[in-house]
Amino acid sequence: MALQKMLDVPIRWFFRLLELLIVVCMVAMVIMVFGNVVLRYGFNSGIDVSDEMARYSFIWLTYIGAMVAMREKGHLGVDTLVKHLNVGGKKLCLFLSESLMLACNVLFFVGTWKMHALQVSNVSPVVGISMIWIYGVGYIVGLVMGIMNLHVLYRLLTGQLREDELVQVIETEGLADVEKQMKDAQA
Repeated sequence: MALQKMLDVPIRWFFRLLELLIVVCMVAMVIMVFGNVVLRYGFNSGIDVSDEMARYSFIWLTYIGAMVAMREKGHLGVDTLVKHLNVGGKKLCLFLSESLMLACNVLFFVGTWKMHALQVSNVSPVVGISMIWIYGVGYIVGLVMGIMNLHVLYRLLTGQLREDELVQVIETEGLADVEKQMKDAQA
């Protein structure tokens, strides 16, 4: 428990950095794409690099956003069946889902590693940088999301998860209000 409290601050700062990178990628994309549109329509010219860099920013934005969304439990999920199970069923479903996600993250990391040599020698057509700078984000995503899966599995197997944490889907506020109104109407 003391180790977790000690790691909370660096983890929080890491995810703040990721959120900042998302903003930087989004702003860079908007500036590059909008600037290119203005140049093409207004001046019949453009910046070739901006199309490619906007695409690469979008790739990084997507993967970084996936890591942040996983931490905030913002990914889509269906809890229709799971929320009606007993505690043992919820634990089993959580174990299976986290194990499958961990396996996918391991495959993602290993796939990036196996493609590393090809991506290092592959150069982007316009910018001229090694494609590992674009697709190497697979290392970071596979590792970070895998660690998150292992953390949940550890907490599950050591009995540290509360019953309300066994369902990893967070409802939207509007949906929870509608369900409450429906229950009140039925009573």
